[in-house]
Amino acid sequence: MLTAQEIRQRYLDFFHRHAHEIVRSGPLIPPDDKTLLFTNAGMVQFKKLFLGAEKRSYSRATTCQKCLRVSGKHNDLENVGRTARHHTFFEMLGNFSFGDYFKKEAITWAWQFVTEELELPSEKLWVTIYRDDDEAFQLWKEISGLADERIVRMDEKDNFWTMGDTGPCGPCSEIYIDQGSDMACGPNCGIGSCDCDRFLEIWNLVFTQFDQAQDGSRSLLKAPNIDTGMGLERIAAVCQGKRSNFDCDLFQTLIQYAAELAHVRYSFSQPDTNDVDTALRVIADHSRAAAFLICEGVLPSNESRGYVLRRLIRRALRFASLLGVREPFMHKVVGKVVEVMGDAYPELREQADFIARVVYEEEERFSLTLENGLRLLEARLSELEASGSRVVPGDFCFLLHDTHGFPLDIITDVAGKRGFSADEKGFAEHMAKQRERARASQKKGGLFGGSDGQGVALEERFKRLCADGEHSEFTGYDSLTEETTVGLLLNGVGEKVQALGEGEEGYVIVPKTPFYGESGGQVGDRGTLSSLVCKAVVQGTMKPAPTLIVHALRIERGELHAGEHCTLSVDESHRLACARNHSVTHLLHAALRTVLGTHVHQMGSLVNGERLRFDFSHISALTNDELRKVEEWVNNAIMADVPVRTTIMDREQAKQSGAMALFDEKYGDTVRVVSMGDGDAVLSCELCGGTHLTRTGQAGSFIIEAESGVASGTRRIEALTGTSAYEMVRRQRDRMGQVERLLKTSGESLVERVEALQSEVKKLRKQESSAKVSAVDARALLEHTEEIAGIRLLCVKLDAMPLKAMRTLMDDVRSHLTESSVVCLCGVEGERLSLLLYVSKDLHSRLKAPDLIRPVAELLGGSGGGRPDLAQAGGNNPGNIPLAFAELKKLLAA
Repeated sequence: MLTAQEIRQRYLDFFHRHAHEIVRSGPLIPPDDKTLLFTNAGMVQFKKLFLGAEKRSYSRATTCQKCLRVSGKHNDLENVGRTARHHTFFEMLGNFSFGDYFKKEAITWAWQFVTEELELPSEKLWVTIYRDDDEAFQLWKEISGLADERIVRMDEKDNFWTMGDTGPCGPCSEIYIDQGSDMACGPNCGIGSCDCDRFLEIWNLVFTQFDQAQDGSRSLLKAPNIDTGMGLERIAAVCQGKRSNFDCDLFQTLIQYAAELAHVRYSFSQPDTNDVDTALRVIADHSRAAAFLICEGVLPSNESRGYVLRRLIRRALRFASLLGVREPFMHKVVGKVVEVMGDAYPELREQADFIARVVYEEEERFSLTLENGLRLLEARLSELEASGSRVVPGDFCFLLHDTHGFPLDIITDVAGKRGFSADEKGFAEHMAKQRERARASQKKGGLFGGSDGQGVALEERFKRLCADGEHSEFTGYDSLTEETTVGLLLNGVGEKVQALGEGEEGYVIVPKTPFYGESGGQVGDRGTLSSLVCKAVVQGTMKPAPTLIVHALRIERGELHAGEHCTLSVDESHRLACARNHSVTHLLHAALRTVLGTHVHQMGSLVNGERLRFDFSHISALTNDELRKVEEWVNNAIMADVPVRTTIMDREQAKQSGAMALFDEKYGDTVRVVSMGDGDAVLSCELCGGTHLTRTGQAGSFIIEAESGVASGTRRIEALTGTSAYEMVRRQRDRMGQVERLLKTSGESLVERVEALQSEVKKLRKQESSAKVSAVDARALLEHTEEIAGIRLLCVKLDAMPLKAMRTLMDDVRSHLTESSVVCLCGVEGERLSLLLYVSKDLHSRLKAPDLIRPVAELLGGSGGGRPDLAQAGGNNPGNIPLAFAELKKLLAA
């Protein structure tokens, strides 16, 4: 019996013997394809080759591609665990021809591989072809010897592939295996007539031979291509005689391990007939997907790919809870994924600890809300059932998502089990409103105008100007001045004008400019614009479109006219300060990946003349030691004074050179690569259009000011370089000097002196607290008790007594009390109140301290809780203390 590992290797070796280049799996996140959230097929990394937009050193390739299907038309999530075949993560075996061989070779090798390498019985194999593909029909007859009735013609929806409405397309041919009559769904079971698993598709061959025009007509391609795909999980199950993919070796190690952790047994049941088996299948599948996503730098969040990862982890945890699992355990299962798949994908082993850590922290986070959210959902389902409704309202689904972190998948899973559906449209509407509120809150003023939408309107107007043919050439890499003419002049609201007068503000567009327009996280240049009759201050520069730069300016003297000759001069000190921070941002990125791991990716940045801000993917706050190492790494790179070089190259060449790119950034065919270092000692290499230093030593120094979290899975570092860093050190030195003078000590003894003072203050506070308690006679206080409804009540207001001293006093008072007693102590320190309320044990059947303290504290502007015998609360309204004591008396008398 062949293992999945052996099948994977046999496939690659077989096609390598037939002159195919073995190409490593492309990433799960397509680097150059904005149309896909994840790689969902083997051909994705070869898309440009199929389109003729790229050439490589080979014309035949074979791969085992990592794939993920959780969104769009290929969303298999809801079926995972409930069927024998659906998965989120899977591996796709494929062989490809780029204008090399065609149908004859593809069919020959496919038949040889399944019958000779995998030794599948030919009498059980069937084939489908496109209805008009007589060439494929004849080839299959000649090569396989199959009878005519076992070569089935199918319609276009089943056996014709298109990349889109236009472009390359072609007929498909699929190989099926008959798994036996016991798998049949009925007497009419057959290929194309049912969806049961008796006839199981195992391999799809796509013959890309046509180019489809806009009107739907098709012409032959000059160089036809081959694109094939065979799911490893499915073919492994077939070769191992299993009726479910989850029963093959790729999954069984994971499933049996998860079952052992959960103290349950996997019973190899039919799909969707056993809740325990379904849960274990979901956990195994989602653990594989989570491991590979995290390995590629995706972290749990509420946006985009991070939200997909969060959904997968939380859905798996929900199924784990059905097995009675109450402690984090999925991080152990992803560890087993690394163990099972680490040989084929070594990057998993490299990131093993980090993968487990990310999953563990997400488990911890979700466990805090899972139980409460499920309880609320079950209660709502009961209410709906009583009212006769079978639909969970969209606003309630949104509440569970927003407050308890429930992905909609969990809600539909739970509701579906009880015969309910979720109002997905209503949920989507609430989500859209939330996104709109978030966008509105992020709108800000600045060079584009105010926060009332004027700025957005201006930006759109500038973009339309670009569409109308206005453009600017940036010359600022080589020079900080430019002689040019005023191409277009606009007033403060973006309307075209012929002139701007003294004191007026507006915008100017010129054919050539040395001013860098704000983009890529770097602020725009500032400086001056001058002519014979005008002097203007350029307050900032924007780049609303890739080929358009807009200068925001204020006329200081004279008038500026459209078409006038002028000189643009960039503020050199501001440009240099920005360059320091931008170049050091690249070094910081490299340092973080060195210290924390290669999962770190840039999530955003801000570079200006004063400081830098860098957002990056990481799961937790950096320790002091990690921050020290990052800061040290960057400063060492600065002191090394290595050259900073910029090179223009085509995008594919840049990618092969190892240059880092931002996933969500748009790049043209030609890119600018910024590298720092020499030869093999390159410290950083990134695609970047910003302005930079010529040597790292020009940055001077680097100091981290702050590190914080900005979103789930996203951290932020704020730092200073150059003059700003020096000024920060100087200010700190001045403050340190003041502290030393106040404490009458030197820097070497400062810590010891502060520690001694803290110890002294702590000792004095303890003495003060004891003195205040001693000053109050507990026995004397008891003389002020009053009886209400058979209960002995003592209410006391205590001035300037801290909570710790109140606790000591309460213990003293309680030691002198008999049964049926209630005591309320209220400490007052300025406007801040502290309450302690005691209820004797014999009263607990009808009175508990938390139930009494809440309404009392509410009158004092606070809230509280605690044990049945002792509760605590706070407040900020000392004027209501008499009312609060009166309320307590009413509660006892009721």
